Amino acid sequence: MNNDVKEKLTKDHAELSDTQVVRRYFAKFDRISGHLGRVAAELENEGTLSRTETRVLGRYLAALAKTFQALSHKYLMTGRADGAPRLTFDWHESGFPVAQELMLMAVDAANVHKHLAGIASVEELKDRMVRQIVGDLSIPTALQFALSQRLYYEALAQGGMFLSRNDPEAQWIENIGERRKFLIHWAVFDTQLNQPVVYLMDVEDSGRKALPSDDRRWPMAQQHLMAQSMGGLKLLTIATGFDTDFADLHPKRLRRIHLGPMYSSAYTLQSGPISDVLTTAKAPQGEDWALVWTVEDLISDRTEQVKDGWFSTVERQIFKLDPFLGQGVDHGATRMERMVILPERPFQVLMDLKPPGFRDVRKFIVGAGGRIISTR
Repeated sequence: MNNDVKEKLTKDHAELSDTQVVRRYFAKFDRISGHLGRVAAELENEGTLSRTETRVLGRYLAALAKTFQALSHKYLMTGRADGAPRLTFDWHESGFPVAQELMLMAVDAANVHKHLAGIASVEELKDRMVRQIVGDLSIPTALQFALSQRLYYEALAQGGMFLSRNDPEAQWIENIGERRKFLIHWAVFDTQLNQPVVYLMDVEDSGRKALPSDDRRWPMAQQHLMAQSMGGLKLLTIATGFDTDFADLHPKRLRRIHLGPMYSSAYTLQSGPISDVLTTAKAPQGEDWALVWTVEDLISDRTEQVKDGWFSTVERQIFKLDPFLGQGVDHGATRMERMVILPERPFQVLMDLKPPGFRDVRKFIVGAGGRIISTR
């Protein structure tokens, strides 16, 4: 890693060392996570997502919430217990923990039973805490730390976390003639963006054996897709590579959903219009945030037959592209929609300021009781 990259990482990343600051950080994400499923349901109601897609996306959103809950246990005693770990997060253009936090969580999950075997049970730790408080008249800080770690590893043992890699799964949708249609979905925590990213691909399978049951093609397809799951790659690059490498798998649509960044006047260093919005709003604690949600979409427009060797041809997808998505630069997608989810106070300021760049951004306002209101 060169010095320029190291300097950039140092500037973009920060540690949370104060107990109350850490707890407020996780409380904020817990609150935000509770709204994301409602946004997905709103997208289903309007036809943007199918019921299957909403259910799949809901699984990833629930897994993301579990990840934050587990991390909140791990860092519960930050600033209070000697040697307690500190959370590192991307405070510049992400707002999420850095990818290394989720990578370490995956390692912990792989060794979770060894960790649990070395820590007393929750009941025993609580009993020791009571005896120390009553008998020694002292705060059982060390036992509290042990309990927080026990809860962290128990959460990992339950599974269902959003980790740095969430390998592809295939959901059968329907048969189209002799072909089977699958929704292949997977997710990563992008190491460059420090954001969770979900991929949805509609694929027609013309192979002899159904893709998820094919022990030759399915592992290869999974490995291929995970290797291409980088935010810096265009959807066109990912879909074309998949179409070329698998002659009997035909990608008809590919979507990439960026769940972030999260902006907060209390935690992140944001630039541009969103900074003015959050600063001017002066929203109360827990409502000083905005979460951006971006959906890139690539759709197959038609197919053509191309030569594959001397005597055979294969089907290739011709994807529909909009060359004006990236301000005149080929974005490698059919369309892209940006959305922002935010509480009422910041939304009111957003409407008052009318900052440039937000005119075409879809707004989801979190109203009273967590009700989601959609507007342009």
